[in-house]
Amino acid sequence: MAIATINPTTGETMKVFEPLTEEEIAFKLGLAQRTFEQYRHTSLAQRAEWLNAAAKILLDERNHFGKIITLEMGKPIAAAMAEVEKCALVCRYYAENAAEFLKDVAIDTDASHSFIRYQPLGIVLAVMPWNFPFWQVFRFAAPGLMAGNVGLLKHASNVPQSALAIEDILLRAGFPKGAFQTLLIGSEKVAQIVEDDRVKAATLTGSEAAGASLASVAGKQLKKTVMELGGSDPFIVLESADLDTAVSTAVTARMINNGQSCIAAKRFIVQESIAEAFTEKLVAKYAALKVGDPLNPETDIGPLATPTILKELDAQVRACVKQGATLLIGGDPQIVSTKSIVALQHGNFYPPTILTDIPPDASANQEEFFGPVALLYRVPDIDAAIQLANSTPFGLGASAWTQVSEDRDRFMAELESGSVFINGMVKSDPRLPFGGIKRSGYGRELGREGIHEFVNIKTVWVK
Repeated sequence: MAIATINPTTGETMKVFEPLTEEEIAFKLGLAQRTFEQYRHTSLAQRAEWLNAAAKILLDERNHFGKIITLEMGKPIAAAMAEVEKCALVCRYYAENAAEFLKDVAIDTDASHSFIRYQPLGIVLAVMPWNFPFWQVFRFAAPGLMAGNVGLLKHASNVPQSALAIEDILLRAGFPKGAFQTLLIGSEKVAQIVEDDRVKAATLTGSEAAGASLASVAGKQLKKTVMELGGSDPFIVLESADLDTAVSTAVTARMINNGQSCIAAKRFIVQESIAEAFTEKLVAKYAALKVGDPLNPETDIGPLATPTILKELDAQVRACVKQGATLLIGGDPQIVSTKSIVALQHGNFYPPTILTDIPPDASANQEEFFGPVALLYRVPDIDAAIQLANSTPFGLGASAWTQVSEDRDRFMAELESGSVFINGMVKSDPRLPFGGIKRSGYGRELGREGIHEFVNIKTVWVK
């Protein structure tokens, strides 16, 4: 895949970049290591000052950065600017809290003095996806830089301008050259970077296949990794739920980022007694969504990021229908071209789609649908809801809706996922750890736990 900005709304190639040569890669690795040897000794106060400066740049220039995001991967412009603002939030969060998270922790033992000390590891490689091209990077960079590590970013090849902009922001904020570098390289170069002795750890957000590949290479080198992979998050609605709020949230939870989010709600599991009402309301709200130019503030749904994603999503929907599912709305990319306000013949547009009556043996039950497609299920009770929710290989997030405290407690205890949100939409928050279980990955980002993933948790014992 070429390293290029290709506007997903029009198909236009806007800018093409030459991948780094072997010599350029070697230079950047050397610079990263030399920088780390000095950077690790900077004070937390100095790092916080630089990180707060980065937050200011993000907020001051949110319109500019938001447009870069939209032109590269297609999310509506309002959502793109909100993403930039969230990056400023995570910068400020770690600037304010890292000193507390990293301070020595005294432990009473048989020593005269014993404690835990948190120290940086060195160079950490981040392999990041296109769907949140700023947020995914900053939620790694903010804690990583505050911990005293230096970062190398291998971003998705379709968002090179976002990748370069992030490096520039951190340089302008005051971080030393080499503390955070973007590597414009293809995925075939990742293994050799992970294998380099100077690279101490790696983090990846992306597909299951990409995670397995990187983890395999890192495992052979005995290097720490964090993986945030795919998801097929359940959104469970019981008869005690506030139905109107649940339906409205269901639309937002599925359509965020044009449906291209690991933690988007993807499987809607609804109790039989309210299923008809829920379905009717959901279909009506889907029908009202405006698909079109993501730079138009009135647009609800922009294009998918690449033609390949469009093709794969369409194939999944067609296969599900062929296997016996019922299509309630959408399901045909050609529908968009007759309704949209822009000429979409070259864009990666897919209509809001709902599938129901999905047979138990359908392949859709074990797959992730990365786009504006909802899978709708009916269940008789909470037992069946939990069983269905846990029946996939994924375990990233889960949302459950009920006003009954006993049901709430069961969801918190029994849903197999990295997070459970009761009467709310699953989302990442700098204050809370984020990550999955099962084939959705391992390790945690954000919160106290996130900054501790890439440090040496050193035991110190003094007689």
